[in-house]
Amino acid sequence: MRVIGLTGGIASGKSTVADLIAAHGIPVIDADQLSRDAALPGTEALGRIAEVFGGKIMNHDGTLDRKALSDIIFADPGARITLEGILHPAIRKLAENRLAELRDKGEPVALYVAPLLIEAGAVYRVDEIWVVHVDRSTQLERLQRRDGISREDAMKRLSSQMPMEEKRKHGRVVIENCGTLEELKTRVDELCREEKLGSGKWEL
Repeated sequence: MRVIGLTGGIASGKSTVADLIAAHGIPVIDADQLSRDAALPGTEALGRIAEVFGGKIMNHDGTLDRKALSDIIFADPGARITLEGILHPAIRKLAENRLAELRDKGEPVALYVAPLLIEAGAVYRVDEIWVVHVDRSTQLERLQRRDGISREDAMKRLSSQMPMEEKRKHGRVVIENCGTLEELKTRVDELCREEKLGSGKWEL
């Protein structure tokens, strides 16, 4: 099975690109969803996160307060590294199980979407890397609008990640996403055709 790793910076449009590729019949594994699954109530990872970061990152119903945790890790690189050390082993196990299921089903291609694919050292999990790219000013604007945060907070979040210009160097394919949704859809459709993905399932 050919496993394509899709990555990009925060607010670059990874999820949108993944949805457009999925529309062509390609199964998608989303590392963000795996991260949520890994920290569900009752999991070992959530217990460890609560132990390390304290009750302030927990909701009253026993679920993880992701916004509170995000505020901590974006402000403290050490806290982010600690969290990744807890979550990544659990995510790895879930990802490998899901990929094995798709292989057993005989799927020819799968898309693995992970914002930290490169930084987390998970590139071994994929056969090639595709990067969704936006310029920094567009990224800042979209992040502020999406999360309702100040420019200063948006810049802090960007500074906690690998710069987009560095990340794009890792991509066999780079998908530019500085334009409209329609332009992005056209580009993804063309790319799926060029790469022979989901043949016969085009949504034009």
